[in-house]
Amino acid sequence: MIQLGGHNTLKVLRSTSIGLFLGDDEGTEVLLPNKYVPEDFKIDMDLEVFCYLDNNERPIATTLKPKITRNGFAFLEVVEVGEFGAFLDWGLEKHLLVPFKEQAQRMEEGKKYVVYCYMDEKTFRLTGSSRVDKFLSNEDVAYEVNDEVDLLVYRRTPLGWEVVVDGKYKGLIFESDVFRPMTNGDSLKGYVKNVRADKKIDLSLKPIGAKMLEPTAKIIYDKLVQNDGFLPLHDKSSPEEIQFTLHLSKKAFKKGVGILYRQRKINLQDDGIYLL
Repeated sequence: MIQLGGHNTLKVLRSTSIGLFLGDDEGTEVLLPNKYVPEDFKIDMDLEVFCYLDNNERPIATTLKPKITRNGFAFLEVVEVGEFGAFLDWGLEKHLLVPFKEQAQRMEEGKKYVVYCYMDEKTFRLTGSSRVDKFLSNEDVAYEVNDEVDLLVYRRTPLGWEVVVDGKYKGLIFESDVFRPMTNGDSLKGYVKNVRADKKIDLSLKPIGAKMLEPTAKIIYDKLVQNDGFLPLHDKSSPEEIQFTLHLSKKAFKKGVGILYRQRKINLQDDGIYLL
């Protein structure tokens, strides 16, 4: 079945004066206009296309890559505000409409907004909405602390920045955890700091705890954890003893210990290293 609002791999059925007719395994056909037809096409070859309704509300295919697809989020610019709402540039000839009722705040021409793309159940048109919250649900959240995630920043609040997590969940980066300039529309990597009992996700822009350590320091840190917070190694330990315990050279051992000490993760005593 051809998916409107998504990418489809379809077979070239026949060539006509207006373009190629493409089809799926169920016998559904769609037109790929001449301006999108690749020069090296062959009958029966597969083409990846994006399908949507054209200006006349007819299903159409294109080889252009839209900036947003159905059930997805993106940061798009308003190119025009009309009678029915704002029209956004999503990379296709026909602009994406965000009706006034779907605008979290009245959109202005030339400005960019984070929007969600969905199919209107009555008209089958692809439509945009900047009411981001209503398309996010944390019911099935199953992250662990330090899981790496993709973030899209969409709103600043008194607590910090609200973000879309992995394209479907809502998360928050507290202001105290922001150490770089940030603005709506930023796409970046983040790390799960905490998943609360109510499924709210707290996020960090850098790994938590041991995951942020330099590799040599992490080896020592992990070994300390395994040994109840103590290792009988110190500056006077022999290279052989260090190699046997940690599989590190003495030089690497000193480097790792120095990092952990400066980060106040360990205490150095005459008899060895203690985890703080």
